[in-house]
Amino acid sequence: MKLLVYGAGVCGSLFAVRMHEAGHEVSLLARGERLAALRRHGVRLAEEDSPVVRRVPVPVVEHPEGEYDLIAVLVRAHQVDAVLESLAGVRGDVLFLLNWAGGPEPLGAVIGRERVLLGFPMTGGTMDGDVIRHRRSGFLTRRVPIPIGEPDGRGTPRLTRTVETLRTAGMNAGAEPRMDAWLRTHAAFEVPLGQAVHAAGGPVALADDPDAIRAMLRLMRRNLAAMDTPPVPRGFAALRTAPQGLLVAVFRRFLKSPTAVYSGLDDSSPASTAELERLAEQLRASTRARVA
Repeated sequence: MKLLVYGAGVCGSLFAVRMHEAGHEVSLLARGERLAALRRHGVRLAEEDSPVVRRVPVPVVEHPEGEYDLIAVLVRAHQVDAVLESLAGVRGDVLFLLNWAGGPEPLGAVIGRERVLLGFPMTGGTMDGDVIRHRRSGFLTRRVPIPIGEPDGRGTPRLTRTVETLRTAGMNAGAEPRMDAWLRTHAAFEVPLGQAVHAAGGPVALADDPDAIRAMLRLMRRNLAAMDTPPVPRGFAALRTAPQGLLVAVFRRFLKSPTAVYSGLDDSSPASTAELERLAEQLRASTRARVA
C-alpha cells in the first residue's frame, strides 16, 4: 500500500512506524524542526521511561503530492482546516484518525465526502525532545481496537480493506458502524478531562483534588446528556449512572497510573489547549443544532 501519514506528532509517528515496518510504502509528512529532526535521525521511540531509544528511518516529505492508496491524517482538531486545503488536490481515500466532534460533513465539503473515513488512533505518548515516549502495550491496549468507520455507518469493501491492512501491521483495528457517535462521545469525555488536568497542573495533581474531579464528572455528564444519540461505546453510559464516589475513586487511580502519564494528558502546550477549545466548540455547535 502506498500511504501518506499526515502529521508527525506522537500518534502519526507511531502509526507510520507500524505501517513502515509492515512493508508498506510510507511517507510521513512533517514540517519545520520536526521535519529536520526526522531527516537527521528518523523516528526515535522509547517505551515510557526506558533509556533504550529505537531509531526507525521512515521516509519523510514536506508536502503531499500525487496519488496514494490511503492518506491517514493524525493531527489535532484545530489543525484540520489547513490539512483539508492541502489535500483537496491530492488523490486517495482519507482516514481521519483524530479527536473530532464536528461530524463528517465539513471534512467531505472540502475533499469530497466519498473520500472520508473516520477513526481514532488509540495510541498515546509524550514528546521528550525528538524522542517519542509511548505507552507500553498491555492487556487493555491490546483488547481495545482502533475504531474505523464509514461516515454513514455502512460496511464497504474499502472499510474492510483498511481494517485488514492495519491488522496485518500488528494493530488491533475494528469496523465501527457508529463512528461519528463514537467520536462525539469521546469528545464529551475528553474535553472536561483535558481541561481539568490543565487547570490542576497535571494528572497527578488532579488526582489529589477530589472536588475538581467531581466538577469534571458533572461536565462529562452534562455533555453526554446533550448528545442526540446514546454513548458509543455503551460503557461510557456508566459516567451518567455509576455512583459518583466510585467514579472519583476510579479516576484518582487512573490519573496516577503510567497510562495517564504517557497518554499525553500532561501536555499543557498551546496546541493541546487549542485542540480542547476546538472540540468544546464542536460540542456546543452540536447541542445548538439539536435544540434548533
